[in-house]
Amino acid sequence: MSFSSFGLSDKILDAVTAAGYTTPTAIQAQAIPIAITGEDVIGCAQTGTGKTAAFVLPMLHRLMAGQIQSRDQRRRVRALVITPTRELAAQIESSVKTCGRFTKLRPLSIYGGVGIEPQIRALRGGVDIVIATPGRLIDHINRRSIDLSMIEILVLDEADRMFDMGFINDVRKIVGLLPKERQTLLFSATMPPAIRSLAEGIQRNPKLIEVGERRNPAASVEQHIYPVAQEQKMELLLHIFESEEMESVIVFSRTKHGADRIAARLERQGIDAVALHSDRTQSQRMRALEGFKQGRFRVMVATDIVARGIDVDGISHVINYDTPTSAEDYIHRIGRTGRADTTGDALTFVARNEEQHLRRMEQHIGRRFQRKNYPGFEYRQSAPPEHYRSNGGDGERRYGNRPINNEGRDPRFDTSRGGGANRNGGGPRKRRTW
Repeated sequence: MSFSSFGLSDKILDAVTAAGYTTPTAIQAQAIPIAITGEDVIGCAQTGTGKTAAFVLPMLHRLMAGQIQSRDQRRRVRALVITPTRELAAQIESSVKTCGRFTKLRPLSIYGGVGIEPQIRALRGGVDIVIATPGRLIDHINRRSIDLSMIEILVLDEADRMFDMGFINDVRKIVGLLPKERQTLLFSATMPPAIRSLAEGIQRNPKLIEVGERRNPAASVEQHIYPVAQEQKMELLLHIFESEEMESVIVFSRTKHGADRIAARLERQGIDAVALHSDRTQSQRMRALEGFKQGRFRVMVATDIVARGIDVDGISHVINYDTPTSAEDYIHRIGRTGRADTTGDALTFVARNEEQHLRRMEQHIGRRFQRKNYPGFEYRQSAPPEHYRSNGGDGERRYGNRPINNEGRDPRFDTSRGGGANRNGGGPRKRRTW
């Protein structure tokens, strides 16, 4: 099957060919022929399977056809794409520009973190397609700087992520302002009950398209699980970079502070790295992403803000420095590699206190991961938690400023001593309330 078999306009096909796309992915092959007729669609497919083009191509085709038939020459917002993150909004705008380069359709992405006035001026100048994050779109609605009365096509991209991020009520409010007669396309990597309920309320007899198994990560990703003490994770990370040829890597950290710390350590070791998280300004985030795409940075250290929304070709490895706390986050993280027809590797570091997260992932996916040690790495037994520390060089371990006995027990709760049990020997004494 080729893109020409869908009946897309010649201008769109020329743009697709110029971009180097030849064979549609499974979600594109199933969704485009239905969406191009104007029917509502629910598309459920894993991250990295080409969902963006699955709605961008039919959207452009239908808008072009309507543009030719319409006598109204004023440029109005006729299509609205709602997506959860700034990075996704910018990515979708880029895709619209690429696929619509030979059309006269004008897209605009609007999101927070940047000034609103340039967006207002662009809207006044006239745009056909708006790609927006929910919060900034609400801002424009409240300012009356955007007119949604002529929307013909609504796309909800990464609907489950919008629910996870607490945007679902904003989405319902926005949808309530749109014309009843419209086409609605909903795309999501997972389909929890809340998203099914949303679809039932805003779509008309949608066609459900499911590609792949919802619970399983992409088959093109080789998954590796490495148990390692928390305090050895950095050593293991550096050892892996020394041992393997890694061209383009995303390292996922659970926290923003952790992402900054990891990126700084990699830089000190001579590895070009950049951190990306929500505390960075929009310009910093865009520079980091562009630098990573262009190869100026070998490694991007990120929080889950980019688990969805980063479309970078050729990511060879994803490394979960911190085990994700949910199976869905794991699937989306590793979906950054092995995209479309490529292959990739996902490495997950699992500390002892993260085993519970790994077990939840196994239950969700329905398979048990093989734990293994990374070859050539010198593993040590897990060191004491961070609040257990050495007092100088005398080898005495302490809890805060209190010494700990040779068995590793805090003397306050050491029942082997006379004062550790109650006076009648009936068990541990009651703890004071401070």
